Amino acid sequence: MKSNKIGVIIQARMGSTRLPGKVMKDLKEKAVLWHDIQRIKQSELIDEIIIATTTKKQDQIIYEKALEWGVKAFRGSEEDVLKRYYEAAAKNSVETVVRITSDCPLIDPKVVDEIIAYYNENNYTLVTNAGSDLKNRTYPRGLDTEAFSFKVLEEAYNKAEKKHQREHVTPFIYENYDDIYYYKNEKDLSGYRLTLDTKEDYELIKAIYDKLYHGKHDFYLYEIVELLDNNKELLKLNEKIKQKKLK
Repeated sequence: MKSNKIGVIIQARMGSTRLPGKVMKDLKEKAVLWHDIQRIKQSELIDEIIIATTTKKQDQIIYEKALEWGVKAFRGSEEDVLKRYYEAAAKNSVETVVRITSDCPLIDPKVVDEIIAYYNENNYTLVTNAGSDLKNRTYPRGLDTEAFSFKVLEEAYNKAEKKHQREHVTPFIYENYDDIYYYKNEKDLSGYRLTLDTKEDYELIKAIYDKLYHGKHDFYLYEIVELLDNNKELLKLNEKIKQKKLK
């Protein structure tokens, strides 16, 4: 059983190509990123949340709001995301890194805790419910969670040389380790798209919040799936959206 400081590090910036400023978009009179944070704060296993943004002027608001909302914030390279991520972990003495992205206002803290617990209790380099291998995905996009050690993040930071390994956080790990564990749900729910990447995704997430959010984050994966199954027209809002491919 691993015993150490567990930190969620969320990379966030205003310069999204498909939906600029998406992390600060309004969702029931609060920013998307605020909702991300409130949901992740419900995790029983994490010690700290750190928002890792860039040094660009437009991202000052993310830095300021993160601090206002009671979490840590770090500013680093826009292009070398791996460097920014590593420095955020190092500065905050994180020993187990939990990676969640800022476009997940429907993240499920129970699923996050399941993945952390599985990582803690087993001896894998990385435990994920996402990853690039689609045949191993059983959770919807938008619930993506990865857990790994600071030590392996440091190795990636020191050794990654390819452009795509620097522009993203975990490709080096996936490409250099065989003991990646894909955490799976009993039922394959990978057909649901709950991430925020386009205006169509935003319309769906707004519709879900309109139905389920009444001032409290008391709805999770199965409540969301049940809502969508009972309101099939909602699924049409973003059914044609394809996930951006890793460069």
